[in-house]
Amino acid sequence: MTRIAIVTDIHHGAPSHTKRGDTALALLADFVAWANAEAPDLVLDLGDRITDADAETDARLQREVADVLAGLDAPLQHICGNHDRDHMSVAENAEILGAPLDHEMIDLGDWQLALWRADARIDRSGPQIGFNLPEADLLWLSRMAQNADKPTLVASHVPVSGHAQLGNYYFQRNETVSTYPQADRARKALAQARVPLACIAGHVHWNTLTTIDGIPHLTQQSLTESFTTAGEPARAWGMVELGPQIHWQVFGDDPFEARVTPTAMRWTPPLRPFLPELAKG
Repeated sequence: MTRIAIVTDIHHGAPSHTKRGDTALALLADFVAWANAEAPDLVLDLGDRITDADAETDARLQREVADVLAGLDAPLQHICGNHDRDHMSVAENAEILGAPLDHEMIDLGDWQLALWRADARIDRSGPQIGFNLPEADLLWLSRMAQNADKPTLVASHVPVSGHAQLGNYYFQRNETVSTYPQADRARKALAQARVPLACIAGHVHWNTLTTIDGIPHLTQQSLTESFTTAGEPARAWGMVELGPQIHWQVFGDDPFEARVTPTAMRWTPPLRPFLPELAKG
């Protein structure tokens, strides 16, 4: 059994909309104390460590987050989120964190962890803002899925499930920035795997479980989000246990728990639209 403690969307910085960034460092210190008491095999930060402001401020905020996370006893892995990338490069994030931020595979014994560090920068230069998933990131995901020889947890900042955003404070009316425009291609890449897969991401600031083509997609609540918790920070962090079952539990004021049995079996392709058949009648 492998246990991974997860924190995401810390959003250290000035309060913004429903993000309680003013509480981030204190809550992150609580997470560190909890994780050290729980002694997981690995700690995973899924990105958006800060709420961006400008290059100088962002670098300072990232250093403050890194200083708190340095208190962890377990090995720590990071992924960049969109706020980490608005004014800083991946290399600048990596220098502050003291860790590489390239795609990476980590052997966990019976499982493996695929750190899919796909580009999470939001492009605001065109008529419509949004992500743009580089072809190289898609190719890495496809090759990883094809070559996987043991159950694999795929971690990213941006989810690729394409799940509905109805009720989401940020994304109900902004679905285009809830995932990549190439998310369908990412799901097809994952479907090539002949072993059980599961995916976990942050970004959308709520707890969800969506199963697509036999692959469970999880999204974890932000540490400091408040739209689900009446204006107070959610204080959310999680633990994933990987074994014959996946047990995922989110703690804090927006708790969630799920158990799923991973499978390598893929679903029957969806039926074509009914409309042409109805037209014949």
